[in-house]
Amino acid sequence: MCGIAGVYNSEIAPKLVYLEIYSLQHRGQESAGIASSDGEDIQLVKGSGKVLEGISSEDLEKLRGKNAIGHVRYSTAGDAGGANAQPIVRSIPMGQVAVVHNGNLTNYLPLRRELEEKGYRFNYTSDTELFLVLLETGKEYLPKGLEIHPEDSEFLPRLLYALSEVEGAYSVLMLYRDKLIAFRDKLGFRPLLMGKKGKSYFFASESCAFDIVEAEMVKEVKPGEIVVVDSKGIRNYFPFREKEEARCIFEFVYFSRPDSFIFGNWVYEVRQELGRQLAREEVVEADLVSPVPDSGVVPALGYSQESGLPFELGLIRNHYVGRSFIEPSQELRNIRVLMKLSPNRAVLRGKRVIIVDDSLVRGTTSKRIVQMLKRAGAKEVHLRIASPPVVGPCYYGIDTPTKEELIANRMSLEEIRKHIGADSLRYLSLEGLRSVVEDKRLYCDACFSNEYPITPRI
Repeated sequence: MCGIAGVYNSEIAPKLVYLEIYSLQHRGQESAGIASSDGEDIQLVKGSGKVLEGISSEDLEKLRGKNAIGHVRYSTAGDAGGANAQPIVRSIPMGQVAVVHNGNLTNYLPLRRELEEKGYRFNYTSDTELFLVLLETGKEYLPKGLEIHPEDSEFLPRLLYALSEVEGAYSVLMLYRDKLIAFRDKLGFRPLLMGKKGKSYFFASESCAFDIVEAEMVKEVKPGEIVVVDSKGIRNYFPFREKEEARCIFEFVYFSRPDSFIFGNWVYEVRQELGRQLAREEVVEADLVSPVPDSGVVPALGYSQESGLPFELGLIRNHYVGRSFIEPSQELRNIRVLMKLSPNRAVLRGKRVIIVDDSLVRGTTSKRIVQMLKRAGAKEVHLRIASPPVVGPCYYGIDTPTKEELIANRMSLEEIRKHIGADSLRYLSLEGLRSVVEDKRLYCDACFSNEYPITPRI
């Protein structure tokens, strides 16, 4: 997962993008960057770490132009760290292009090998660069019957060629001359929204990025849609639209902020219903319900409301520490768990506690949490997971690349319970998860079902 944002036609576009990616910090903490365009040249600043660490006020002053795009990175393709920080800028025969990308291209490796054999040079190990190298080839593609505005006749056919070659999940923003271009893959794996404030247009992975700049959400960029914004106005193209969709259901489970609107729903409402459904599926005698903060808070509220048990904060989070799931190494995940969560002994002593978390992927965090709660005096700890067991790796932008990493593939339910030390363990059923969204056919739940809409090519 990553977070992307863009602003078109604002005198303070780079600063507004800075605020947008700051509000999307939960989507990636390895690096941050902003590119801006004055219609001719593209300026770029980026650095390792969170937004406040990677981009200084001096960096922002270097950026010129009324159009800008930004990115916060969580690596799922390419090396971790600042080396693959985005935006990526490349000079090609038609001019400079900057790109930011959220998703994973499932045919990146064979396409890269093919292009390298033809003499094209790659500067990064991130799959995002593939878009720019395909543009550099100069090849064009124009689907039959698609009419192109004269202003887009130079750039768009080359972009359409690039999109006809890549496969997988992508929500992308590009800067080219005075244009800002936004597009999503035809199955719509990753969210991308458009907003407006005055004469300025905004794009972001989640609607919470519009709130911080006081912009109004206009629409979600549709699966397979290309939006071009320039001085001539806004143009929308649908060259690859399909009836099928594959929205990532894990966005609701974990990644998106609860105050965001994505995929036609408020994340808060969906996440709350996950907790309600979890409570409906199984009853256990307990004294209270407590969340694993922060992503477990809303489903725990739903569980509490449905079960009638009081909601208490049995764990207190240190909000100055990042999200443990999206750290790039297991060692860092272990340390982060101990740094960010503390038991609330005033609530826990002698109590039978239902602890609600959003997901259980590797089991490391859950084991440490159960140990922590019992050391703090909890009489019983019943772990409830507001999603099904994660049994399949994600090829579309979540850091679960191998089945061996997933505890549900190595152990039975009872073995997992014993391993983490809980008195009981239950997951939300796959049917329960699917019942929460309006139409399960519109969603990808491959990590829970092993039903993949696109098979990766290695």
